[in-house]
Amino acid sequence: MRRLSRLVGIAFLALSALGLVAGYGGALHPAGDSLALLRLPLALICALLALALRWPRRLVWPVGAVALASLVGLAMTKLPQPEGEGIVIQHRNLWVWNPVSDEMEAELRDSGADVVTLSEVAPRNEALLARLGDLYPYQHYCPDRWGQAVLSRFPGTGNTLCSEGRGIAAMQVDGPEGPFWVAGIHLHWPWPHEQADQVEDLMPYLEQMEGPVIVGGDFNMVPWSHAVRRIARATRTARVGPLFPTIYPGGIPLPIDYILAPGPGTAWRRPQVGSDHFGVQARVSLAP
Repeated sequence: MRRLSRLVGIAFLALSALGLVAGYGGALHPAGDSLALLRLPLALICALLALALRWPRRLVWPVGAVALASLVGLAMTKLPQPEGEGIVIQHRNLWVWNPVSDEMEAELRDSGADVVTLSEVAPRNEALLARLGDLYPYQHYCPDRWGQAVLSRFPGTGNTLCSEGRGIAAMQVDGPEGPFWVAGIHLHWPWPHEQADQVEDLMPYLEQMEGPVIVGGDFNMVPWSHAVRRIARATRTARVGPLFPTIYPGGIPLPIDYILAPGPGTAWRRPQVGSDHFGVQARVSLAP
């Protein structure tokens, strides 16, 4: 029985290690990004099993090193920006079936955000844009079944972008330190769904935004994936930390909503306000 248990443990370790390594292969096939969603539990499983199976050190150390490197990579984040500096942005997925409520309006009014990016703007909740018109008079709305919107206290420069269908809404605004872009992104689910193809289609939009860019999004993907790293490279940004879960499908905590910025910053979570996602707010710098 002990021998059988050991063989089962070795098989489980081999499969976990294979899944962990394959999760770095999103550039080769989008299935790699889907496995990247499991990088944290797979790294922990590999580390624990390598110790529990009492392998020789020459085998335990390499497996432990790969698992530790994965965990360290997930923990890395940008350094916080001092309070009171930078641009304040909030991103939230409104949820397409979420009706406009006084609580939702109050949440955005009380947030202190300079700019807001909204996903899943739809007929049921698009009246929110008009209700916030006095606070955010500069707005850009890309209507669709899964519409996107950007709201700003700062005046727009007249430069805007809308992707064809669900994807991106972007508006350039004239901030205190000069013009910068605010982009809201909403990605499809990952493989076997069409997220990889959608990111490819978004590249021309992302690459034409010159100057500083701040991105708020429901990426439906973890930030260490190939898909999100492509977006960050195209917009010359990095994720603002710390990282925290923003949705709990089936009780599983997933960090799929976050802010990308060109400079350092700090992020925190905002209430759901009738949505299935928590909001994300950040104070960020436009200077790298």
